[in-house]
Amino acid sequence: MTAPLILTSGEPAGIAPEITAAAWAALRGEPGKAFALLGDANYWRARNPGLPIAEVTSPAEALAAFDNALPVLHRPLASHPAPGRIALDTAPQVIAAIDEAVSLAFKGWASGIVTNPIQKEALYGAGFRHQGHTDYLAHLSARNGKPVQEVMMLVADDLRAIPVTVHIPLKDVPAQLTREAILSQARVTARDLTRYFGIDRPRLAFTGLNPHAGENGAMGREEIEVIRPALDTLRAEGFDVLGPLSADTAFHAEARATYDAILCMYHDQALIPVKTLDFHGGINVSLGLPFIRTSPDHGTALGIAGKGIANPKSLIAAIRLAAKMAKAAA
Repeated sequence: MTAPLILTSGEPAGIAPEITAAAWAALRGEPGKAFALLGDANYWRARNPGLPIAEVTSPAEALAAFDNALPVLHRPLASHPAPGRIALDTAPQVIAAIDEAVSLAFKGWASGIVTNPIQKEALYGAGFRHQGHTDYLAHLSARNGKPVQEVMMLVADDLRAIPVTVHIPLKDVPAQLTREAILSQARVTARDLTRYFGIDRPRLAFTGLNPHAGENGAMGREEIEVIRPALDTLRAEGFDVLGPLSADTAFHAEARATYDAILCMYHDQALIPVKTLDFHGGINVSLGLPFIRTSPDHGTALGIAGKGIANPKSLIAAIRLAAKMAKAAA
């Protein structure tokens, strides 16, 4: 491992400080899992009494420090919020940590980025104008001269699920579900499954939009007019394609064994099976970016912050997967 992973601070008033400490304790002895935190070392100490912290001046120093202490690239917060109580004046530092992580990745000083959860409404007053991490990271990529087609992939155990449409009202999905959206996301997914997961010819499954995949037009025509033509184009391009499948039978164990990833037509169609399969261990992976990015598949959990009950499983899994992807891409 020539460069560590970079872990962003996320919303400081949430559970990020405690799950970060737990992740370091779980991973400190695992080869190739070293990470450096972009955050306020003093705040992390206050939230985790007794946690050994090493303030480092560069990501490279984190590699040597990681086994003995949590390496922190110290970036002071404007204030130290109480657990569960957002302080709006910390928003610029939360955004700056994401910006700096991307900058480090572009410089080759980070092997990948793992983002702690953010509280988006807390960031809007500081100028944040994005749906979430994924499209903001795409924006930063474009600002660095690398325009991308970003793809959000959720991972739980053997399931990799991609929502083609993401954070939009359900009533808007049919209009946003275009042939080009399906094609572009499928191409990116296949490319990155090969690059980061070592799958030479990925098997891509696709759900239908309507119940029973539309029943040949009886329950809607999106499958006939949008989804199937997109899949025909992908087959003509040489992709291994399955579908459109009825979503109610696409996620059980036997079905999952027939594909490497499944592209779903809207948010909950992808997220519900992921969270059902592994609620505490799901991972959010951003495909299509010029750097590796993973994240825990949960929010800031303000209601339990500071109570010592936050489950770090998802963050630990996100760090392990980012390290695995970095190794595959090396």
